[in-house]
Amino acid sequence: MSSLTKQTSRQREIVEVVFRNGWGYMRSLLTGNKADEPQLPPPAVLRNILTELGPVYVKLGQLLSTRPDLLPGEYVDTLTDLQANVPQVPWEEVKNLIEQELGQSITEVFTDINIEAIAAGSIGQVHQATLKNGQQVALKVQRPGIDVVVAQDISLIKGLAELVALTDLGKDYDMVAIAEEFTTALQAELDFTTEGKYTEQLSRNLSSSKWFDPQQLIIPKIYWNLTTSKLLVIEWLEGVPILSSKLCNSETEEQTKKPRREITTLLFRAFFQQIYIDGFFHADPHPGNIFYLDNGRVALLDCGMVGRLDPRTQQILTEMLLAIVDLDARRCSQLTLELAESGQPLSLDRLTNDYDKMLRKYYNLSLDQINFSEVFYEILQIAKNNKIRLPSNMGLYAKTLANMEGVARGFYPEINLLDQIKPLMTDLFRRQLLGDSPVETFLRTALDFKSLSLRSPRLTELLLDRVTSETLKWNITIKDLDSLRRSLDDSANRLSFSVLVGSLIMGAAIISAQSQTTQLSFLSNILFAAASFLGLWLVISILRSGNLR
Repeated sequence: MSSLTKQTSRQREIVEVVFRNGWGYMRSLLTGNKADEPQLPPPAVLRNILTELGPVYVKLGQLLSTRPDLLPGEYVDTLTDLQANVPQVPWEEVKNLIEQELGQSITEVFTDINIEAIAAGSIGQVHQATLKNGQQVALKVQRPGIDVVVAQDISLIKGLAELVALTDLGKDYDMVAIAEEFTTALQAELDFTTEGKYTEQLSRNLSSSKWFDPQQLIIPKIYWNLTTSKLLVIEWLEGVPILSSKLCNSETEEQTKKPRREITTLLFRAFFQQIYIDGFFHADPHPGNIFYLDNGRVALLDCGMVGRLDPRTQQILTEMLLAIVDLDARRCSQLTLELAESGQPLSLDRLTNDYDKMLRKYYNLSLDQINFSEVFYEILQIAKNNKIRLPSNMGLYAKTLANMEGVARGFYPEINLLDQIKPLMTDLFRRQLLGDSPVETFLRTALDFKSLSLRSPRLTELLLDRVTSETLKWNITIKDLDSLRRSLDDSANRLSFSVLVGSLIMGAAIISAQSQTTQLSFLSNILFAAASFLGLWLVISILRSGNLR
């Protein structure tokens, strides 16, 4: 927090931007005044603030757009297309950085290079070039000095997170941990070799498949001999963004209907494999990162943002898909709790009711009318409302589905997600049950059973020894057991008093019937009086307790 107490020029700039855009809550935090209940600015205002603050905050906004578990849907949509309004870096500076990273002159590596950037982003810009062997490549060059700017702004972001952690918003979310997660992602983007490694792993994973033709899906090649932490050299692929392709904008729609359906199926199956089989997926499949190539194939570009899912999570998410299709609110609740990192719902019935209300909207809709990505956004919101913290990769998973479904519907509006999934489900369950090698899975299971069979007699003997030696202790906690015990004690006491009163009345009646002397009559009257007194006390006690009925 010390970073915020120092009046640096950067902090003053942030304050000015916040004041200018009218975000009152953050203005109170930055000026040290008492802040009201945490309130986000409207989506457009937040986008403007981040844009004005520069490249680092633009990248932060782009990362925030991958967390629909933190932000409402309208914020996610607004921040998704957030772009830094940054000018190109002058060619001389870019040239110097390239030669510094290569350790040699540009002319020794490239025969031609376009000094005008074809794209300029918050972290780097891209130039087209031709290698000595004639191969066309794309050069992603880091903006000179951006690492220093990132370091300064990361310090401020962490300081702001510490302040927000003191508010009510900070009680629901670990703001410091979230800021740490985002800043780590920002720092990772400064190392272009990381993006290169992700690109190669995706290429390896998608190089074979039973669900689609791998030859139709292209991942650009990385030229490692020329790639460094600040310079990424990748294969140049000739094509256009998929929604700008001739197939999407053709006037003869009927002629392009079949290839559009085939490409959409290809993309869905490729991402289905990434998510549910590989557990490693391209997490930013917006229209600008999916290219339709001149040779009719499809390419996935910009693999710097990826998501990961472990086998257990993959299985839960597969079952969640089926529960949504079946409109099973109870099963959705159970699976949400299985996904949860920490925290329990305020009420399981309330969680189920929330799911039931959500799913009820889809009762009379056909499956092609259901937007599954919106359904997953609603699942994240339900978990949030019930104080259930889901893993951060759930936000990335939902965002990826949303992007993929949006691209697919834009390219081929007649797409039906369930039709794409159905043929794969049987194979998916088989893989999750048996793995890629059923023989290995069987042998591993057999070894587990053998281990269990060898250990069971010893564990059973140990249990019996402890039972017979009276050393076994059971620690059982039953909610509200004390109140139940007191209630049973009260009931037993009243029953005893009732038996006593009845006995006194019967004894007095017997003595009165057989009394021959004045002494016996006197004793009978005493017994009747005692019984009457005790009976009256018992009635008053029951009436005062309110448990007469």
